[in-house]
Amino acid sequence: MANKSPKGKKLLLFKLLSVLFPFVLLFILEAALRVFNYGHNTDLFVKYAPDERYMRMNYYASDKYFSDTLNATKGNEELFEANKSPNTFRIFVLGESTTIRYPYFHNGAFHRWLQYRLMRMYPNINFEVINLSLTAVNSYTVLDFGRQLPQYHPDAVLIYAGHNEYYGALGIGSTSYVGSNRFLVQLLIKLKGLKLVQLFNNCIKKVTGLFTTNKINVRETLMKRMVARQYIAYNSPDYMAGINQYQQNMTELCGLLSDNHIPVFLSTVVSNEKDQPPFISNGSGAGSAAYFYKSGQQAMKKQDFAVAKEDFDKAKELDELRFRAPEAINTVIKKLTAEFPLANLVDTKKVFEQNSPNGIVGSETILEHVHPNLYGYGLMSEAFYQAIKGQHLIPGVPEKELTFAELQKEMPVTTMDSLNGAYQIMILKTGWPFYQPIPKTYKPGNSVDEKFALQVSLLQIKWNEAMKQLYEYNQNKDNKPEALKIMKALMLEYPNSKLFYNYCANLSAMLNNFDEAAFYYRKLYQLDPGDRIAQAIYQLYLRADEPNLAAGYVKNIPEGQQALAGSILAQIIKDKGVAITDTGYRKAAARIAANYKTLGAPETALKYSGK
Repeated sequence: MANKSPKGKKLLLFKLLSVLFPFVLLFILEAALRVFNYGHNTDLFVKYAPDERYMRMNYYASDKYFSDTLNATKGNEELFEANKSPNTFRIFVLGESTTIRYPYFHNGAFHRWLQYRLMRMYPNINFEVINLSLTAVNSYTVLDFGRQLPQYHPDAVLIYAGHNEYYGALGIGSTSYVGSNRFLVQLLIKLKGLKLVQLFNNCIKKVTGLFTTNKINVRETLMKRMVARQYIAYNSPDYMAGINQYQQNMTELCGLLSDNHIPVFLSTVVSNEKDQPPFISNGSGAGSAAYFYKSGQQAMKKQDFAVAKEDFDKAKELDELRFRAPEAINTVIKKLTAEFPLANLVDTKKVFEQNSPNGIVGSETILEHVHPNLYGYGLMSEAFYQAIKGQHLIPGVPEKELTFAELQKEMPVTTMDSLNGAYQIMILKTGWPFYQPIPKTYKPGNSVDEKFALQVSLLQIKWNEAMKQLYEYNQNKDNKPEALKIMKALMLEYPNSKLFYNYCANLSAMLNNFDEAAFYYRKLYQLDPGDRIAQAIYQLYLRADEPNLAAGYVKNIPEGQQALAGSILAQIIKDKGVAITDTGYRKAAARIAANYKTLGAPETALKYSGK
């Protein structure tokens, strides 16, 4: 009997099933891997396990961008509310190593300067400033992270990126380069989030590991490990590929954020031009990077600063080791902020030039080639703050103004943090491409700050443990101002911890800074509302001679005292409006003193007695 072959619709169905079967099999395998929790979730955010009211950046979010996960850098753990509260102003920050806060890593970062300034000026608002930056990434990562942000309802997105376009993960000059086709690169990024692809990659690594001796040397700096093509000439195809890649990725991101009605603040990038010679010059003759750098130095000696600035810029542009973004990147940034209504220009480079001698950026603000010193990070925060302020995004008016000069004095960056940054840069410069050995005569100091800074930089002790021991040391020395600075630094690092607000409030009160003590109790009250804390705020504002602010907490004192306290505060506020030159000033001052005594604030009454 002859075999009957399928015909017509049956044949079509057979062919369709034959085509679909491998995909169904792959789907089943992917589902099985997920059920058994194989590999890693690479979503940008995950729940914070100790308290699922909060989200945090996923430790494995970077794995999708690096060809070898040994190079995959890790981000911050800065928490934000899973369900955004009405009084929260949420800011996400995207970028690279400068943006993540290298080499200070904690409160030296520009976003921490910004966070401290905003919270001090608007105490009633809960500012979440979440830094999602990573070292050794570029606009591909920035775009992919940015795509995931709208569902978390940001009020603003801040971006400082551009220096890593060539050597950041997936860049044309990097060891993670896979091609210039954006569609294929972005498809690869999506596929690497699949457990099946992770399984395939792990199998490949194990097999190739058996036959190769070219393993990653983790003792080398990440800078060196990420670079595949050291020579990228000005205006070459590789050079243009980096510019085009940045423009296409950032155009897509600005469009996406604008479509979701999210303001984006895109910053120009700045680098050291005066004090960083070209890493790789195309020779030393006329027209080379080395030639223009030497010409710039000669112009500086002659005090011809306009020529010096122009020559230093040319030297940077011609430097073939492209760790410093070409000016074409800043041109793209300015075009994007002109094209998209919700894309706002933050001209950080201009701010640095305005605050550099003769308008030429050098070691006064930049540590080596691109990473700012503490003053430079402060300037970055100033540039972003002024741009945000100009757009009137924050509701209400500030309770107090905090100028940049005041911010510099108040910002809780400890001596240990500053020294740790210096040690990090010193260690970095011993390797490629700087090769600046630590002088044999150099010896670290013996102070407690220097001791802990060195231990932190060598990973011998964790930062938070060093801060704890520094606090105990200063407490034992009765150095309350330094102990308070340490607590403020820890408060910024852990803004959802009630403990550090309490310490800050108590230490401020001990130093007779009652206004600041009340501020920290107010932040504690937002986390843990209760009449006891509110009554402490009320008393502190009386001692700080702030009747307007004290009046806001009258409702929290015992009910039988509220009406009288309210009327007395109203009289104090009225009497404080009497000018010193007014004939009735002495009577008003006497009433103020008597009223403060009645409210239980005799120290404040002394300010007005006898006037």
